Amino acid sequence: MFGRNRRNAGAESPFWKQQGWVLSAAFLAVALVMAAVTWLTTGDDGPAGPDAAAGKKGPLSPAAEKGGEGQRGDGRPDGCRTDDSNKAKPTASPGDVEWRPLNIARVPVSASAGPLRFSGPVMWCFAHTPMGAVMAAHIIPTHMSGSDWRTVTEQQLVASPGRDIFVAQRSTVPESARNGSAVGSYAGFAVTSYSQDAATVQLLIKNGSGGYGSTFVAVKWDGGDWKVQARSSGALYTSMTTVSGNAGFTMWKV
Repeated sequence: MFGRNRRNAGAESPFWKQQGWVLSAAFLAVALVMAAVTWLTTGDDGPAGPDAAAGKKGPLSPAAEKGGEGQRGDGRPDGCRTDDSNKAKPTASPGDVEWRPLNIARVPVSASAGPLRFSGPVMWCFAHTPMGAVMAAHIIPTHMSGSDWRTVTEQQLVASPGRDIFVAQRSTVPESARNGSAVGSYAGFAVTSYSQDAATVQLLIKNGSGGYGSTFVAVKWDGGDWKVQARSSGALYTSMTTVSGNAGFTMWKV
């Protein structure tokens, strides 16, 4: 599908160890974001470092999800209202998209699809639509290379054993693995599955030499917003695969 090669897209080995991407030294710093997230997916779960301190609570924290103060009767946190009428899978990117720097990458934000709210490092309030799921799939994993990853994890990763493994592994990523300069960009996307409760988004990433890679991110509607569903290994996305072009993807207008 979408011109992928025959490697298993569900394999969990970090893509930055795969020969095709090692040989492409110009491959995007979004790759570095993702490499930092999965740096120890196949390694030891060593002791947690200073980053292991609990993330700060916020509008998407578990206490709010249980219907406590700060959540409306419709299940959405206070102050979050979106137009959720368009349930069709997108065939074009929103006309109101702006690109903002986030750690070592640039991510799309949209007044129609989200995120509409910004609480510290947490960018939230995505439309309950396929396009809202797309925005969450770009933004939430990109946060994980920054120093506020704990706060984002607390509020924007679905509580699960996979999330616990992610936290244990991410806590041991050395500071040197979190820094870099962008040499590529998010180029496009495809919504491969969608329901009211869950979606799978395929991200198309363009490297500095003009080639493409793709990866899949799973999101779930949880606590009144889209959140990323970590895989059982702790990874937030599948291994990167090369693609021969952009056929089958909706391209960003950048």
